[in-house]
Amino acid sequence: MRPSCALLLALLAVSSPGIAQHADTVRTDTLAPGVTHTRLVRNAGPWVVHVVRIDRRRGGVNVRQVRAHDQLTTRERVSSMVARRVAAGEQVLAAVNADFFDLASGANENNVVIDGEWWKGVRVTESPFDTFDNVHAQFAMDSAGRPLLDRFAFDGFARLSRTGFPLITLNTLPAGTYEGAALWTARYGALTPRDTVRSTTELTLTAAGRRGDTLLYVRRSEAKGGGSAISPGGTVLSGYGARAATLDSTADGDTVRVTLGLSPWPRMPRRATPPALVIGGWPRLLRDGVNIAPRSAADEGTISRNAEVRHPRTAVGFSRDSATMLLVTVDGRSTASVGMTLVELADLLRELGAWNALNFDGGGSTTMVIGGRVVNIPSDRTGERDVGNALVISKRAHR
Repeated sequence: MRPSCALLLALLAVSSPGIAQHADTVRTDTLAPGVTHTRLVRNAGPWVVHVVRIDRRRGGVNVRQVRAHDQLTTRERVSSMVARRVAAGEQVLAAVNADFFDLASGANENNVVIDGEWWKGVRVTESPFDTFDNVHAQFAMDSAGRPLLDRFAFDGFARLSRTGFPLITLNTLPAGTYEGAALWTARYGALTPRDTVRSTTELTLTAAGRRGDTLLYVRRSEAKGGGSAISPGGTVLSGYGARAATLDSTADGDTVRVTLGLSPWPRMPRRATPPALVIGGWPRLLRDGVNIAPRSAADEGTISRNAEVRHPRTAVGFSRDSATMLLVTVDGRSTASVGMTLVELADLLRELGAWNALNFDGGGSTTMVIGGRVVNIPSDRTGERDVGNALVISKRAHR
């Protein structure tokens, strides 16, 4: 029997108990009104699957991204991130690991927006495994809490008194030989990095308010070569290569106007609101109810055997009407649960009711925390892995 057929029969057993196999088990617990956690054990794989289902129509929950140690470059266990939020007074219901990350630095590979604040912006993913520069799929939520999934690219722009130019990155150096500009905030650290390849000019900017979606800054000083101090409330604008000369032409007191956004964020029925959350992954599994996993790896610039092999998996998805969100983990690399291919994972998400879905980092990173406890079985011999970030579901505080 083909794996997809076996998976389908196993999932039919969830909705039709009369045809369930003898040793299959289903256990569902209510975490909060409209939020449930289900553990599925299916002999067909065998698979052990954990599903958190969130009914957005009920309200009462927040969906947010948490970075390791609340820093841009470091790693931390999901259970530790949850414990920190709980210690801060947050009632965390569930959490899963999220975007791929650099093992050395902990930096995530894609855009990072947390509670409406830009922490990191890239025009192409920073994955070291891409066969060509490309944009990976990312999960986002707007300020109204609507979930979205697309290949979002950072879309920043700076306007000076006599010219304007795009921002290539935010809080990360433009890769390769780009002659462009980058913006740095205190989320990056105390000092901007030095670029040893390109000539660099940096402007220290002081915040001067905002006008609509435009951030206003005033230039206070200029530095050469990088390494400028980033004040807690300030920003540094860096120009590399030919762009350095553009920044040289400005004067102290000049106004700099900055807009930060996403492309293709405007793909919405009405004018898009700024993103409240952006979190990356790879690759997209479902597009409008269609399993695109067989081709999405190539579409997103990465040819990987990982897609065709059964591994532990983590994923996020939402229903056709966007009313239901799903967080899913699949255990793997054991006799109790062998893991899934990306095609099998996409089939699983679709059968669970997802219309659009994204694969998060898996393997030893796959972790689900419920009520402060890790409920899945991480595959690393050392147990739960330190990761870059997590997607966290919390009970909304009453006002």
